[in-house]
Amino acid sequence: MENINLIDTFAEFKELKNIDRVTMMSVLEEVFRSVLIRQYGTDENFDVIINIDKGDFEIWRRREVVADEDLEDPYLQISLTDAHKIDEDFEEGEEVTDEVKLADFGRRAILNLRQNLASKILELEKDHIYGKYKNKIGDIITGEVYQVWKKEILILDDEGNELILPKSEQIPSDYFRKGDNVRAIVYKVELRNNNPLIILSRTAPVFLERLFELEIPEIFDGLITIKKIVRVPGERAKVAVESYDERIDPVGACVGMKGSRIHGIVRELKNENIDVINYSANLQLYIKRALNPAKINSIKIIEAQKKAEVYLRPEEVSLAIGKGGLNIRLASQLTGYEIDVYREMEEDEEDVNLDEFADEIEGWVIDALKAIGCDTAKNVLNIPREDLIKRTDLEDETIDDVLKVLKSEFE
Repeated sequence: MENINLIDTFAEFKELKNIDRVTMMSVLEEVFRSVLIRQYGTDENFDVIINIDKGDFEIWRRREVVADEDLEDPYLQISLTDAHKIDEDFEEGEEVTDEVKLADFGRRAILNLRQNLASKILELEKDHIYGKYKNKIGDIITGEVYQVWKKEILILDDEGNELILPKSEQIPSDYFRKGDNVRAIVYKVELRNNNPLIILSRTAPVFLERLFELEIPEIFDGLITIKKIVRVPGERAKVAVESYDERIDPVGACVGMKGSRIHGIVRELKNENIDVINYSANLQLYIKRALNPAKINSIKIIEAQKKAEVYLRPEEVSLAIGKGGLNIRLASQLTGYEIDVYREMEEDEEDVNLDEFADEIEGWVIDALKAIGCDTAKNVLNIPREDLIKRTDLEDETIDDVLKVLKSEFE
């Protein structure tokens, strides 16, 4: 009965935890042999036979028959008298094989055996989870929200394994409740106190890349390649794509008719604004596309400094910079070049450099204005007061003083 209980217990673990047959038999034999060593001092003369299909096992012991007076090690030898109790035909020098019952080990040994078995299976399960998710880093998985905490969410996969989605890896507008299904990528897998810790992410650029692969067949099939992705999760993303087949428009294929293909991705990312850009090896063209929707007049590349000076009409500056400087920042990250924006004025239009007002406007204020692409007085005056306050993060009074000084120059 003890045999059946042990095998049934192990079989339950196997069914639930996907431990393969060979590993299962190996672990079970290892546990039995450790008990044999403790019980008899050795396991060399024991054969452990496990029948997984029938759900039972047998342990057979081999001992050499010796004369009664020559018996030295009862674990490896058996006296002739005891051998004859098994079979009258046994002679000295022959080998006797008899079955050892689990009950012969004693209750304490059986209890230890069960504990060792459970411990081994737990170790195998940890290794299984660690190995499984280590190979899935960068892949999308779907899980169910089990617990919501302040700093993280506990998610269960389809096998009941615990996964963690930290607050830092969630899109700012994400809101989940228990029972919700969540899609994320496997971001990191590490061991903490010998337990596998699987960290998920919805903010990593590779999450957006995997969503593109799911939604756009041409990317999945390799007809369109994603060259680079940059994003501010939940706000805006820029995706550079390229097709090696001239018949395929990579941007059109990604966006779809009336945005049909990209709509599902935008919804998954909580309405993140996604700009899909046609990649080009021509750096000037690539930067122009990256600054979309602004229309660029000219670009000066300073290769040694990995810098690009972009010149455009005053009305295009706000489009190039974007809300909170987001557009120009993402364009810089996408192209790998620091981008500075300059207004291009008409030739007959008089203007005055901001540095000329150093006596009336403090230096740090002038620097703040230059940081948003304003180098001249008319650069500043062409931007609405509210936009200047937002972009420079300067006080209302400071902006009013600046505008008063600059306007007086042209009155």
